[in-house]
Amino acid sequence: MDLKVLAVMALLTLAMYTQVSQAKPISLVERCWCRTTFKTVPLRSIRELKFLNTPNCPFQVIAKLKSNREVCINPETKWLQQYLKNALNKSKKAAKQVN
Repeated sequence: MDLKVLAVMALLTLAMYTQVSQAKPISLVERCWCRTTFKTVPLRSIRELKFLNTPNCPFQVIAKLKSNREVCINPETKWLQQYLKNALNKSKKAAKQVN
């Protein structure tokens, strides 16, 4: 058998037994979810808040509204800063009670 054909067969066999990567393409990993943010969102229209902290993007806050729409909120908004401060204080108090 020709040496070139043997080399091609070996490469094809090797390619068949290698694992397929489950990782996302780099273009999807590096993309930030929030491109624009809102400063004013009525508090009564928010159903839930999600916080994303990824290495390639700044801190992101996503609000799911009662209309099932998702919007990004500026993390420097006053009410959000107070909300986060209260949540941290509450978790610190709970941790002290456990210890």
